[in-house]
Amino acid sequence: MDMQKIGSFLGSLRKEAHLTQEELGDKLGVTNKTISRWETGTYLPPVEMLQLLSKFYNVTINEILSGERLGDADYKVNAEKNIVKALDTSMFTAKEKTAYFKKKWLKDHLFEIILEIILLLTASVLCVIYKQEYCFIVFVIALIWSTYYRNKRDEYIEYHLFDDVNTCADEDKKQ
Repeated sequence: MDMQKIGSFLGSLRKEAHLTQEELGDKLGVTNKTISRWETGTYLPPVEMLQLLSKFYNVTINEILSGERLGDADYKVNAEKNIVKALDTSMFTAKEKTAYFKKKWLKDHLFEIILEIILLLTASVLCVIYKQEYCFIVFVIALIWSTYYRNKRDEYIEYHLFDDVNTCADEDKKQ
């Protein structure tokens, strides 16, 4: 997949539509800087943007990924190759998405986690000061708490990592 060719093609399509990068960005909900990056071949538009661009310019996604308008014979030849390459260069890998959602979950639950840690530390200190034989209970509670929150985090990540699958499953249940 030739990013420069794709970018050049996107630029020519925009010019054919008599739009500036800023005008196109406003229509698509992105900045003119993003449009510029696409047109210089620095970045490939994400899949959802490829769909919007395809509809907006009245070309196929296959033509965008080929960087040119295609005839019937060329279309079939390039289709599979372009799909495979687009998937290989998609914006986020599963590992990157997982890391992102771990950070997001931690940020969203930071107050609860800090509060629980403070309570466990307070309980530990009180346990040591007053009754040492009950300290193991505090550590068991900490272990259960840690496991619970790790499971909640993993459930959150899995749900968001496979959001498209969950959305489809929810729609199937409604029908």
